[in-house]
Amino acid sequence: MIILDNASINDKLKILADSAKYDVACTSSGVERKAEKGTVGATSAFGICHSFAADGRCISLLKILYTNECIYNCKYCINRVTNDIPRVSFTPEEICTLTMEFYKRNYIEGLFLSSGILNTPDYTMELIIQTLQMLRSQYHFGGYIHCKTIPGASPELVELAGWYADRVSINLELPTADALRHLAPNKSRSAILKPMRQIQLGIEQSRQRLGMKGGNYSAYRYTQKRLGRQHTLSETSQPPKLSDHDGTFSPEVLSRQPDNITKRGFAPAGQSTQMIIGASGETDFEILSVTEALYQRFDLKRVFYSAFINVNNDDELPSPAGGPPLAREHRLYQADWLLRYYGFCANELLNEKRPNFNPFLDPKCDWAIGHLDKFPIEINRADYDTLLRVPGIGTKSARRIINARRMGNLDFYSLKNMGVVMKRAVYFITCNGKMFCTGIKIDENFITRQLINKDTVLLQNTAESNITYKQMHLFDFIPD
Repeated sequence: MIILDNASINDKLKILADSAKYDVACTSSGVERKAEKGTVGATSAFGICHSFAADGRCISLLKILYTNECIYNCKYCINRVTNDIPRVSFTPEEICTLTMEFYKRNYIEGLFLSSGILNTPDYTMELIIQTLQMLRSQYHFGGYIHCKTIPGASPELVELAGWYADRVSINLELPTADALRHLAPNKSRSAILKPMRQIQLGIEQSRQRLGMKGGNYSAYRYTQKRLGRQHTLSETSQPPKLSDHDGTFSPEVLSRQPDNITKRGFAPAGQSTQMIIGASGETDFEILSVTEALYQRFDLKRVFYSAFINVNNDDELPSPAGGPPLAREHRLYQADWLLRYYGFCANELLNEKRPNFNPFLDPKCDWAIGHLDKFPIEINRADYDTLLRVPGIGTKSARRIINARRMGNLDFYSLKNMGVVMKRAVYFITCNGKMFCTGIKIDENFITRQLINKDTVLLQNTAESNITYKQMHLFDFIPD
């Protein structure tokens, strides 16, 4: 281990910002808080202004580790104890200075703070809490803070993190307990799920005490409620366990509330987690099932997926010839969206006989092709949730369709102007009892070939391709 004792703050920033790039958590803030007199910074519920690096990663937050020193030996991690890499650590004062100076220059909208494990989990977590406390109390920073808790840290420290940060999260790391034991022998599923349950119950108690300052429920929960499904979580019962090791807490978990902190509430932006995809042998069905269980039983705001990169060239880890499984990561994100907003279940999209997504089709198209008995759907009669099952129709366009039908029947040109992706939708819908054109067949092989072929001949040969002018349409001006 190469420890750089005399590194400048600029050198530390280069090393610790680079070390943090594998932590995926660039999301909207999920919390609304205006700047107050005597404070610096505010948050917007509409999200953080994102910018992107050349490799496509979002860098809207000051995204750093407190330290890249670590006593653990996770095989997939660049900062594992056996790697001979330069090691540095910030001080709380340095992180506060960087955050405030970058924020004042409009470089960032908030702070994302994670860490390797220095000495012990509690010792590291105490340093992180000291940093957050200084930012809020001494520097009066009112902006967005996302804090990653340390596996194995005491519940008291996890609670303090929830009071000072807007979002508190802990990485699940790998989808199964067996993979975690094999690739991260110093971590346990219990050390991850216990603080996750604590944060969940703390948010619920803050919500009951402080109203919406305790945070909104997740999109998944609202979707399940809309569909009339009984959600696993309830205000009157203890959520069931994800495993036999997730632990339980007493009904009251908020006991260390700092002074003058109630205006923000406990973790008002909720919690999230991250799974590494492709480091172990789980199927997409197993990963998506774990994701669904996390949404149901911990009310997470997001589950993030990180395509595995074999940065250590470890012989026990896979090294796919095509590089990191970015396409697989993309399909899982698409499926995750279907779980949270569209009302799909994991066992609808995949099953044990077909455990992985089709790399050539998005999950919604793949599902629709496998359930052609449910199509075509008549646009002028289908309800909202039925419309959401149609490829090419999203939540916004479905709402527009429902609203526009009050004024009369819709045709295919109206749908296109409302944001429907016609190159996918035309195979699954009718307007006034008619298909888009006579050449469309409700056949699995035919539709699959058309969807995979980006230069779809079928649509190019329709009358639409010959239109050179058209009358302006009401739906051209409907805002998102």
